[in-house]
Amino acid sequence: MENPFDKMVEEGVSKSDKPTEVSAPKKEEQDVPKLSPQEFRVWNRMAEHMDMFHENFRRSWNLLHGACVAGKRPQGMSIRAFVNTGQEFCHHLTVHHTIEEQHIFPVLARKMPAFKKELELLTQHKQIHQGLDKFEVYLDQVKSGEKELRLEEMRAVMETFGKVLWEHLDDEVKELRAENMRKYWSADEMRRLPM
Repeated sequence: MENPFDKMVEEGVSKSDKPTEVSAPKKEEQDVPKLSPQEFRVWNRMAEHMDMFHENFRRSWNLLHGACVAGKRPQGMSIRAFVNTGQEFCHHLTVHHTIEEQHIFPVLARKMPAFKKELELLTQHKQIHQGLDKFEVYLDQVKSGEKELRLEEMRAVMETFGKVLWEHLDDEVKELRAENMRKYWSADEMRRLPM
């Protein structure tokens, strides 16, 4: 089976060079029998990999939303480049969620309740896309000249889905961390997961 993470890269969805602290175990989770570094890598692989994609979404959001809060585009960035960055953010997040829903979540849902339909993570996807779709329409209207770029208006659209987006980026990675994954999957199963 094709690796969905590779498919995201093929589709142009960027990822950062390394995961953030979200994929690291928390102190209270370290009370169970310790994993060797090799075992930890086996069970934490998906969390780290997913977090690298999520970190790119965080950076893009911060660039776009930060400009809206500041009331000015990043220095040296044209309106066209700024709008294109927003459109790429929308496209990449849509591709990322589509691949998760079609290839990753169904496999994980066999054992993990958080990945089943109509539960928290998929509900968050729906909530994100309600706002993301409006954001994409707004950017398309700006690009076509139908609307003028107004950062305060763009900020208002972004804030319709920002809170749930940020929660989701962390919640999903937390579900994939080693201490949670080992509750559901053996080391052999982890090695065979198509991700």
